[in-house]
Amino acid sequence: MTHHPIAPNAADVEVATATDPIETVVNVIPVVIPAVGAIMIFLLAMIAVFMA
Repeated sequence: MTHHPIAPNAADVEVATATDPIETVVNVIPVVIPAVGAIMIFLLAMIAVFMA
């Protein structure tokens, strides 16, 4: 009969507590997308003024 410990070993605990990089990015998306959009609109407007 094999022995099965009830407590998880150190490798399982490390994997369970590791932070997911996608979770850190998702929290920043509502700030980054509008900021990048504003920069893009400004750059496109600047290009249109210099081309005219």
